[in-house]
Amino acid sequence: MRAAQQNLERIAERRFARTVMLLIVLGFGLVMLAGISALAVMLRGEEQTTLVDHTYQVERQATGIRLALEEMRSARRGFVLGLRKDSGASYPAAAARLFKSIDGVAGLTRDNPVQQRNAEQVRRMASSLDILFRQSMGPSLQRSDKAEVERQILAGKVEAVAMRMLAEERRLLAERSASREGSVQLFYAVLAFTGVLLALVALGSVWVIRRYTGELVVSRAELRNLNENLEEAVAERTVDLQRANDEIQRFAYIVSHDLRSPLVNVMGFTAELEAAIAPLQGLIEKVDERDPALVSEEMRLAVGEDLPEAVGFIRTSTQKMDRLINAILRLSREGRRTITPEQLDLGAIAHGVIDGLRHRIDELGVEATVSDQLPDMISDRLAIEQILSNLVENAVKYLKPGRPGEIRISGRREHGRVLLQIADNGRGIDPRDHERVFDLFRRSGEQDQPGEGIGLAHVRALAYRLGGTISVESELGNGATFTVNLPANFAGERTA
Repeated sequence: MRAAQQNLERIAERRFARTVMLLIVLGFGLVMLAGISALAVMLRGEEQTTLVDHTYQVERQATGIRLALEEMRSARRGFVLGLRKDSGASYPAAAARLFKSIDGVAGLTRDNPVQQRNAEQVRRMASSLDILFRQSMGPSLQRSDKAEVERQILAGKVEAVAMRMLAEERRLLAERSASREGSVQLFYAVLAFTGVLLALVALGSVWVIRRYTGELVVSRAELRNLNENLEEAVAERTVDLQRANDEIQRFAYIVSHDLRSPLVNVMGFTAELEAAIAPLQGLIEKVDERDPALVSEEMRLAVGEDLPEAVGFIRTSTQKMDRLINAILRLSREGRRTITPEQLDLGAIAHGVIDGLRHRIDELGVEATVSDQLPDMISDRLAIEQILSNLVENAVKYLKPGRPGEIRISGRREHGRVLLQIADNGRGIDPRDHERVFDLFRRSGEQDQPGEGIGLAHVRALAYRLGGTISVESELGNGATFTVNLPANFAGERTA
């Protein structure tokens, strides 16, 4: 029931997290869209402003046409009336300004077919008018009423076209000004919408953060309570486990001790049986000499072969049981021994272990080396000596036939722990047996060496008591490397 409820809570949390993420992404997406829209509106407004400025320029050029036309008329009138001797000198400048204004309008309105037609028309009429004005000011002095009427009509047409051009530009100016005002209003509307979206996203984010923060505070308080309760539970369970361990050790000691009594009896009676075999065999031989018919073949086989063989089996089994009981007693006594941490020189301990096995090592021609960079540590001296002694002894025991033996002891400190490595080039261990070799009374590979499968189990038990672990890396035929991972500063068995 509790597992189903936790599963439902996890599903609800994932759904809520996805919803929040979707809302946040949607909110920021809308904000980005609003920003892009505001940018587009701003660019459009700039474009409308540019068009309005362009319209003003065209309007100035069209107004320049009218002003230049008036200047041309004044210059001609002054010349005809003789008001100034050089009055005709300003006429060319006025005519030049006229055509310059016409060209300006034509150049600015290339994208406006209406104004292009107007500019072309006014250019033609202005050219004709300029010719008429110049003729009236020239040597021929064409000043008849008919010529004057023609000039006035043509000048009126030029002015009319100029006014039409002005009207067209003012119409465009009104449209573009209205469009620019619309763009400005749209820009402000987009800004307002963006502000609202930002406010909503901010409020949503604050709401989500407050909700998560509240849940986090509640979860942290619950976790604190759980940790406090867990520490108490762990402390209680540790005490219970220690008591159970002590009980198991006492039970193992009592059982092993109690087993030794009947075993000693069995071994004693076996010795008596073995001692009684010789007189029985002598009796059979005497009876056989005096009256062979009294001794059957079954009696001879029973006394001469079956009985000694049975006694031999009994003795072998009792000896093996005695070794097993002694091993259990040793492990039990070791488990009840008090661990005493002290400052250790691992290099000196490793050299002491090698020297203790020096006779066997030299006899087999094994090259045993100890690293000169073994770190110091604080731990139990006897336990470390037993760990190294068991591992080195196993390395010496399980050499690869036909290969010179090599044993290397090395170590290093990592993150407050010491890694001890004992490597050899012996026969190796099948990867399938990497875990089972540490079990009590379990061995791996060919059973051609004496032993009961206790050494590595003892090593692992010691490593556990010191707050560490042991592992092996090996392949058949390629040697083995045992790694003991221990705390560099062992604070005590209860802490471990």
